[in-house]
Amino acid sequence: MNQLTGNTRFDRINQRIQSGWRYLFLAGFLLLVGLAACEQQVPPGAPTQAAVAVVPSRTAAVGPGAVTATATVPPTWTPYTVLLPQLADFSGNVQGMADTRIPTATPLFPTRTVRSSATPLPTETGTPSPPTATATRYVVDFPNLPPSDELGPSKLGLHVVRNNDPRIMEFVREAQPAVMKAVDDVGFLEEVKEVSPRTVVVGRLGEDHQHYGENPEQSARDFVMKQMDRYLLNPHIDYWEGWNEPDPNMDRMDWYARFESERLRIMSQYGLRGAIGGFPAGVPEFDEFLLFVPAIAVAKEHQGILTLHEGSAPDITFLFGDPLPGFPTYIDRGPLSFRYRWWYRDILEPNNLVIPLVISELGIDGVLMSGTRPGPQGFGWYDFADYWVDQGWAESGEQAFVNQMAWYDAGVRVDGYVIGFNIFTAGGIGHWNNYDVGPLLPMLTDYVVSQR
Repeated sequence: MNQLTGNTRFDRINQRIQSGWRYLFLAGFLLLVGLAACEQQVPPGAPTQAAVAVVPSRTAAVGPGAVTATATVPPTWTPYTVLLPQLADFSGNVQGMADTRIPTATPLFPTRTVRSSATPLPTETGTPSPPTATATRYVVDFPNLPPSDELGPSKLGLHVVRNNDPRIMEFVREAQPAVMKAVDDVGFLEEVKEVSPRTVVVGRLGEDHQHYGENPEQSARDFVMKQMDRYLLNPHIDYWEGWNEPDPNMDRMDWYARFESERLRIMSQYGLRGAIGGFPAGVPEFDEFLLFVPAIAVAKEHQGILTLHEGSAPDITFLFGDPLPGFPTYIDRGPLSFRYRWWYRDILEPNNLVIPLVISELGIDGVLMSGTRPGPQGFGWYDFADYWVDQGWAESGEQAFVNQMAWYDAGVRVDGYVIGFNIFTAGGIGHWNNYDVGPLLPMLTDYVVSQR
């Protein structure tokens, strides 16, 4: 989630959700790729297991002119999918929850190293500072989930701004989360891998700016080489993100797809794996994502993943079940939460382009649709805690937040291509103190452990 610099992007999201002109594009899209949404009615509350992770390994060169090293590839989730009979209905009828995947085998996560001639730097850890105390909607039926082999383990993890709270690593040790993400302060992720080897870790380094002006391939090479020293000094990172929350629009999405494609190609030469996308909540639009598909194909070739952000307010279910402008209504997706299902079910699955997905930021963000949504004004979860209690989510704001995360967790566990989601955020500093879930980590730990 970007630092607040005005509401331009959110106004754009608002405008898109409320407009209907995209409908005309659907007919042209169907003629172009012959797609239809894969839907199958299943009984309510009938979850299925997540698909398996298949982890290959190969020999990789560590950079042009550098030494050659044998490197095992970071865990790459390659779900085996079975496309069930299509029940597409573009007349606007409501479709039911569908699962199009079957489990096959137990995931394997080998250890891996990437050698470099550089001398490793000390672990990068932020300066400790006291965490700020901080805690979900008008109620959808959120699940009260018992431990279940049918649903599979929880996919809940954390986004970490700074590793300044001992409860973060306590969560990792006890919960053994599916995924963790850190920004800039990435050194502690090495300890995450030591105490929880199966956790997939995602790192991102801050970029100076996002500029679409130059040649995209050269821009990608410059970007990667500027950050390469940090990449090689942190071989414990499974996947590296690039830009944070880009919103290229139609006129620049082709540029961005080329940028991301080249970024993964260059990283692959160093035995590294990349995460493409990084899109903010509420974007891109359907036709914009179509222009990004070439980057998906390159990511599949180079064992990369897709990351994007989701979130809403006044609670995580706001607008769930609403359509994208001009598209039919589905009861299992919306324009904010579970927006990714439009891309996977209507574009990637029918075209055999499914790659692993991490929702690298998931949370309550009061800036989204501010002024047009119900509930109080505010920023992070703490500002909505009393509202959630009034709406019946739980008897306390803290439990209401956990209930919302359980609701979202139940959904992503149906989708085998989803590695996991990172709650935004732990270790909050400055403006992000209002979003900090540090005080909730014991409750979130208990929840994740209960789902094994």
